[in-house]
Amino acid sequence: MNQVVITGTGLFTPEHAIDNEALVASFNAWVDAENARHAEAIAAGEREPLARSSSDFIVKASGIHSRYVLDADGILDPERMRPRLPQRSNDAPSIQCEMGAVAARQALEAAGVAAGDIDLVIVACSNLERPYPAVAVELQAALGAGGYAFDMNVACSSATFAIETAANAIRAGSARRALVVSPEICSAHLNFRDRDSHFIFGDACTAIVLESDAVATRQDGFEILGTRLVTRFSNAIRNNAGFLDRVTDSDPRAPDKLFVQEGRRVFKEVCPLVAALITDHLAGLELAGDDLSRLWLHQANRHMNDLIARRVLGHEPSEAQAPIILDRYANTSSAGSIIAFHLHHEDLESGALGVVCSFGAGYSAGSVVVRRR
Repeated sequence: MNQVVITGTGLFTPEHAIDNEALVASFNAWVDAENARHAEAIAAGEREPLARSSSDFIVKASGIHSRYVLDADGILDPERMRPRLPQRSNDAPSIQCEMGAVAARQALEAAGVAAGDIDLVIVACSNLERPYPAVAVELQAALGAGGYAFDMNVACSSATFAIETAANAIRAGSARRALVVSPEICSAHLNFRDRDSHFIFGDACTAIVLESDAVATRQDGFEILGTRLVTRFSNAIRNNAGFLDRVTDSDPRAPDKLFVQEGRRVFKEVCPLVAALITDHLAGLELAGDDLSRLWLHQANRHMNDLIARRVLGHEPSEAQAPIILDRYANTSSAGSIIAFHLHHEDLESGALGVVCSFGAGYSAGSVVVRRR
């Protein structure tokens, strides 16, 4: 079996950023307008007034202070409250291909690998902008990569599931080098009129180069010691948008066609699931939490990350041990843990151990244990 190493990562960050204050101002303007429009029904007790949001509420609930998005103007317009992304012609690069190409070229340069030497491209993210042709095949062509390509979706765990898929292909010898790209346009499936979730998501794209140790030229990458995945069905996080909407005559703009979650239930059920996944995975490799120098966790909620890190490490994590990037990127779905890895790995010395872990809708969770070469 070929040994697999991560030799390069890349990150695309949109140019637009929205801080909590701007997001709250837009949300509250809409709330005030709605309450005024239904003032008589509210006064008669026939309708509950909508509650306003606040920056303090957002930070307390999530730890998020800001987020990057592909379009800020449409989101901050109280009359629209969703991104404004013009439709592109079939001959133009898709948005996700464009995002992916930026991140991929960074990762290829970091790895010292030419695009033509890539044997496998996987585009893995929560939402793909079309069913077919695969965005991965489009990206493969745009980069000039070889081999084969396909899309996959395991919600917030898409990147780690794709890492295992790519690593298995390399271990088996069907590929020597693989590229995993996660173009997340989370702002497009977020309900910016829902007080409990209007602040959660941001947009970003990550890319990772994986290689067989036999062909890798970069010597200070990260050896993958093992991967482990788990799924457990739950409706606690759901998005009902799909191609059957047209034939079921459902409202394509109904709230359930966007991100919906039961936050407290997710916290209660996912945290122990993920902590057990990492702990058991480490034990299977004859390792323990004390052996870890770093945890690159899914960036959804600061409280979840702190609790999971405490259970795995056995003590309160330092910022260095469990870096947080959601304060400025918010939840970027499957890209989150990879952004944390991309931004917080250069300082690790040879032999240092770490875990990249994702978790989210499904439920799904993935653990990737790595060692600095």
